[in-house]
Amino acid sequence: MSLASNGDAVFVARRRFFGEGRSVEGMLAAPILRSWERCAGHGLDASRSPSVEPPTARELRELQEFHERLGRLARPELDALQNDARLTGSVVILTDTAGVVLDMVGDGAFAGRAAQVALRPGVSWNEAATGTNAIGTALVERQPIAVHGAEHFFERHQILACAAAPLINPRGEVAGALDMTGPAAIRHVHALGLMRLAAEQIEHRFFTEGFEHCMMLRFHADRALVGTPREGVLAFADGVLVGANRHGLELMRLDWSSLDRTRLPAVLPGIRPSDQIQPLRGPGGTRLFGRLVDARRRPSRGRAVMSAPAARPTPAGEIEPILGPEMLASLSRSVRLVNAGIPLLLLGETGSGKDVFARRIHAESERRNKPFVPVNCAALPESLIESELFGYEAGAFTGARRQGAPGLLRQADGGVLFLDEIGDMPLSLQSRLLRVLQDKHVSPLGGGRPVPVDFALICATHQSLGTLLAAGAFRQDLYFRIAQYVVERPPVRHHPDRLALIRGVWRQLGGEAAGVQLSEEVERRLAGYDWPGNFRQLVGTLRALLVLGEPGHPVEVSALPAEISAAVGSPGEAPLDPPPVPSLAAQTRSALQLALEASGGNVSRAARRLGIDRSTYYRRLLKE
Repeated sequence: MSLASNGDAVFVARRRFFGEGRSVEGMLAAPILRSWERCAGHGLDASRSPSVEPPTARELRELQEFHERLGRLARPELDALQNDARLTGSVVILTDTAGVVLDMVGDGAFAGRAAQVALRPGVSWNEAATGTNAIGTALVERQPIAVHGAEHFFERHQILACAAAPLINPRGEVAGALDMTGPAAIRHVHALGLMRLAAEQIEHRFFTEGFEHCMMLRFHADRALVGTPREGVLAFADGVLVGANRHGLELMRLDWSSLDRTRLPAVLPGIRPSDQIQPLRGPGGTRLFGRLVDARRRPSRGRAVMSAPAARPTPAGEIEPILGPEMLASLSRSVRLVNAGIPLLLLGETGSGKDVFARRIHAESERRNKPFVPVNCAALPESLIESELFGYEAGAFTGARRQGAPGLLRQADGGVLFLDEIGDMPLSLQSRLLRVLQDKHVSPLGGGRPVPVDFALICATHQSLGTLLAAGAFRQDLYFRIAQYVVERPPVRHHPDRLALIRGVWRQLGGEAAGVQLSEEVERRLAGYDWPGNFRQLVGTLRALLVLGEPGHPVEVSALPAEISAAVGSPGEAPLDPPPVPSLAAQTRSALQLALEASGGNVSRAARRLGIDRSTYYRRLLKE
C-alpha cells in the first residue's frame, strides 16, 4: 500500500470511528485501534485539546532527580541518538513509567514546535490523558510502536510522527519509554528500529546494578552475539530465576511468570559456572552458546571489596568509598544489626557516601538477594511522596493509574528500605511512616486493605535531627524508632590516609588500567586538600583529571582545578597569610563554569566531564 493511500485510509477510519461510530477493524494497525477504543472508553474527546498541567521548574528538577538512575542508564543512548535526531528534524525523549517526559534532546527548532502541543519535559504523555501516541501506547501495549499523523487520537497531535519502545526492567516491570518524534510531514522510516535497538541497550545496562550477587547466564544462538545487548540474560539467586531480559525468556521459551519460580537445573541441567563461552542445549534441543558466571568469580561489591578493589574502568558507574579499618568494623556491626532487624541511622556531610555505604550493608546482609529500595525524601515532591511511598488503589485520585500502584514500601518487602534525607520528610507523613514501622502493615491511599510488609530500615541525613526535634520539624517518637543505632560517615578530611584513598579511587576509575598516572606533586596536593564536597567531590575531580590525562604522561599540577592549587601550596612555600579555602558553593560554581568553558558551551559535554548527568548539572547551576 502506498504512503498516500495509507494516509487516506486513516482519515476514512477516523471519519467512521469518531463521526459515525462504525467499526474500523482491518483499516488500522491493531494496536492503534485498541488504543482508540481505550481512549474512547476513558471519555476523551478527539476534537478537544488534552488537559495537561506543566510542572514548575522546581518540580521538574525534583522529578528528574528522583529518576536519576534511569536517566543515567539511558544517557549513552540519548547522546548517541542526538545527532540522528538533529539530522531528521526530530527529538529523542526519555519518559518514566507514567509517560512523564524526563529528558529531550535533538533538533531545537522542532522542540519548540513540539512544546506547542505540550510535548516537553515534565508533561505526562500517558495514553489515558493524552490519547493515542507512541509513548503512552507503547507503555500500555508493552511493545515498540509507531504512531503517525492522523493515527493520533487527538486532532491536535496530527502534526507529529512518533515511534517509541518501552523499557522493561529485569523484573518484567515497565521502567519507562524511549521515543523519537518528528514532524508528520516527514516519514521517519528508521525511527522505530532505532528505538527498539536503543531500548535493548538500556535494558541490557539494567543488569549492571542490583544483580552483583547473582549467578548470571548470558547466551545466544549466535556465538558472536554473546556479550552484546542482543544476548539473552538470566539472573539466578540461590538457584532461582530472579531477573531476565526479553531475549533470554524467548530463547528459553519462558515468560515473566517464571521469575521467582524457575530453578537453574530446570533451565539447563548440569551446567557449570565458567568464564568461557560453551555450547549449550536449549529447549527442544536447540543449539545455544553462552556462559554461566558465578557471583563469586566476579569482582564483588560485598566482602571481597574490603580488600583493595581490582582495577576496572567505571566511567559512568558508582565508585565505592575505600573503607579504613574503623569503617570496615562499623560496616560489620551494621550488617549484624540489619540482620537482627534493628533500624540504622547514617549521619554524615553531603557527599560522604551514605547511600553507597547503605548499599554495602545490603550487599553484605542476609537480605542481599531481595530488593534494595532507595528513596530520596528531599527529591520527591510533597505532592507525590505519599502516593510513591505508600502506594494507592485504582481511582484513589485524579491521574492515578487504573490498576493502582504498590508503593515503594511494598516494593522493599523482604529487602532493605533506604530513606535518604529523612529530615526532609514532611511532618504529615512522619506519623504514617511511624505506624508502618510499628504495625508492619502498609495502607495504600484510597482505602485499600492493609498489606503486611517486612523490610530492614536504613535512614540517612546530613542534618542535625536534634535541631529539627527542638524546632518541632521532626517527630520525637519517629526519631527514637529509626535511630536505634547511629553510624557516622566521616568526611574525607578525617580519613587516616588520604593518599591511599586517592590511589584506590584512581584504580577504581580505571586510571592505572588506562596507563594514566598522577604525578607525585599532584598526589601531594590532592592528599593535602580538605575536600569540603567529600567523596563526591573527590571522585568528580579525579574523573576530570582522568579525562585530561594522556597515557604515558603523568598528570601535572597545571591540570588541577584552581581551588585545589590555591589551597595547597608548592613545596617550600610558606605564605604569611594562607589563601582562604573557597566555600563549597564557590567551588561548585567554579567547577561548573570551568567545565562549561572547556566544553565550548555544550552542557551535556560539561556534565560528562564532571561525571554527572545533565539534569544534575542544571540543578547545581540553578542552586549555586
